[in-house]
Amino acid sequence: MVEVKEKVEAEVRAEAEPYVVEISALDERGEPKPYKALNEEVHRAAAAGCDVIRLRDVHGQRFLAAGMEGRVRLEVYGTPGNDLGIFMDGPTIEVFGSAQDQTGNTMNNGKIVVHGNAWDVTAFAARGGKIFVRGDGGYRIGIHMKEFRRHRPVVVYGGCVREFFGEYMAGGLLVALGLDGRGNAATHNAGREVVGPGLATGIHGGVIYLRGDVPDHYLGVGAVKRGLDERDRKTLEPVLREFGEYFDVPLELIWEKPFTKVVPASSRPYGAYYCGKLI
Repeated sequence: MVEVKEKVEAEVRAEAEPYVVEISALDERGEPKPYKALNEEVHRAAAAGCDVIRLRDVHGQRFLAAGMEGRVRLEVYGTPGNDLGIFMDGPTIEVFGSAQDQTGNTMNNGKIVVHGNAWDVTAFAARGGKIFVRGDGGYRIGIHMKEFRRHRPVVVYGGCVREFFGEYMAGGLLVALGLDGRGNAATHNAGREVVGPGLATGIHGGVIYLRGDVPDHYLGVGAVKRGLDERDRKTLEPVLREFGEYFDVPLELIWEKPFTKVVPASSRPYGAYYCGKLI
């Protein structure tokens, strides 16, 4: 009887409506709240057991969801500031707008979905989790990303990215598609390439997939291009499918254009630059 009762209670909890809290990022005067005060409200709501926290009218407040753990979902309406989800370990963040720099900084686990653009240094030193961005990115995305055993960070951009994509990358998966979110060449990216020069400079782990060709002179120190095989396709397939589900991008249209794979030439890209007598 005890087991039956526990099962019924578990089913009731599963069918219960999620506990949703809405928080305004503006104060009573209509001015943006200081980021520390707003973060305190967000963490208090999470500590109270909220399933979903909706943040309205965000105007560049930094460090949102910093160090948060668990399965809470954070919906952000507006433009979050730098270091969104820094040190995050588990939550899901969905941004209905664009994000500023360093989204997912040193992220351990969880997911960040951005329906606009996410700019410089996204996923800096990320150690796990996933980041999906519908639009464009800035400079040095994925710098120092790393992985350990089953912990592998994944970052996918639907648009174009700038110079030093995957710089000093030690692990993980980086993808840039050059799309407009509907499987077409992005109109706002007309005349631009999917990635800028300095690609994967100093890379010594992980893999980068770029939709389309990449000029050889764009490759940084230690980076080489390789052809895709069936194993690469199996790696990309679930990642691209998940991206397409978030942003309504048909998977078959993504695959219409071939991908370029970029990997490390060795695990010590700067080994030849050192003097053996000084080591």
